Amino acid sequence: MKNLFEAGKLLLLDMASTFFFLVLYLLTHNITLSVVLGMALGVTQIGWQFARKKPIDTMQWMSLFLVLGAGTATLLTNDPRFVMIKPSVIYTIVGIVMLKPGWMNRYLPPVAIEIVPDIAFIFGYVWAGLMFFSAVLNLVVALNYSVVTWSAVMSVYAIVSKAALFLIAYATMRTIGVRRRRARMAAAIS
Repeated sequence: MKNLFEAGKLLLLDMASTFFFLVLYLLTHNITLSVVLGMALGVTQIGWQFARKKPIDTMQWMSLFLVLGAGTATLLTNDPRFVMIKPSVIYTIVGIVMLKPGWMNRYLPPVAIEIVPDIAFIFGYVWAGLMFFSAVLNLVVALNYSVVTWSAVMSVYAIVSKAALFLIAYATMRTIGVRRRRARMAAAIS
C-alpha cells in the first residue's frame, strides 16, 4: 500500500502545474498570469530534479512537455481549455500503461501476489478502464463547461472515483485472499 501512495504522490506532483494553474485562475481570473506561473512551476520542478541530480522520469518529461505546449497554446489563443485538456492526455497515457498485464504487482505485498494474482490482474484492467473513462469525461467537461464548473466536477470526480476504486479493489482482494488462505490452511490440515 505504501508503494501505491508513493505512486499517487508522484502523479500529483506531475499534475501540480495544472492544479496550480487552476487555483491561480480561480483566485485571479487572469489566464496569462495563471498559465505563465503554471509553466514556471513545471520548469522549476524539472530544474529542481536536475539540480539534485535525481533521475527525471519519462512521465515528468511528458508532463513538462504538456505544460509548456498547453500553456503556450493557451497564451496564444487566450483560451484556458488547452490547459484543462491536459489531464485527459495524462489519463489516456496512464490508462495505456495500465493495460500491461500485472502492472499492479509492484504495488501489492508478496502474500497478495501469491494468493490473489488473478484478482489483481482483473483490477489492473479495471483501473485502466477508469483512466480512459476519466480522460473522456475530462474532455467533455473541459470542452462544454466553464473553468469553475470543470474544476469542481473534475476535482470531486478525481478524488471520489480513485478512492472508491481503491477501496473496492482492496476490500475485494483482501476478502478473496482471506478466504483462499483459510481454504489452503484447511486443505493442509486435512
